[in-house]
Amino acid sequence: IAALARVDPVEFRLRRLTNPRGVEVLRRVTGRMGWQPRPSPRRVDPKAAVLTGRGIAYVHYKHEETLVAMGMEVAVERATGRIRVTRVVCAQDCGLMINPDCVQSQLEGNIIQTLSRTLHEEIVYDRNGVTTVDWASYPILTFPEVPALEFELIQRLDQPPLGVGEAASTPVPAALGNAVFDATGVRLRTVPFRADRVKAALARS
Repeated sequence: IAALARVDPVEFRLRRLTNPRGVEVLRRVTGRMGWQPRPSPRRVDPKAAVLTGRGIAYVHYKHEETLVAMGMEVAVERATGRIRVTRVVCAQDCGLMINPDCVQSQLEGNIIQTLSRTLHEEIVYDRNGVTTVDWASYPILTFPEVPALEFELIQRLDQPPLGVGEAASTPVPAALGNAVFDATGVRLRTVPFRADRVKAALARS
């Protein structure tokens, strides 16, 4: 909707967000990223071999009441469709943190695992059943693909502790999809965002 309105996606969210703690996680991410307001997608150079973009997503995780904002920066190879996530900035408000180091470790796992699912992981079927039958050939994120991870953990000493189990997983696909849209002008709506699917989408655009 922000893209159709030609409004910066963060500004669009902030206009409608009434929860002050939600506003803070968004502002923490944009401040850390050095976010400069502009509409998405950016102007795409038709001759560029690598297209770069940024995306943001926000969640108020109702199951645990935790608030998370996430920003991503990506590079998309036009010739191959390969997406490389170069940077992730995550801000989380989970109330009182008993052990902030453990909270950050949990967020790191959330982000890396969900990036793997969004970019690579897939169970494949044919008419006879499942053809994904072993771990050796199952695609997952590799260590060279892990992006720089940065965190803004908001400590609330006057609030009860909230959940940190899975809240930071939920904005990953949206932030990544928004970053790819910003880079390419193409919306990806089917996961995983495999290179062949991205290349085909770019060819159709």
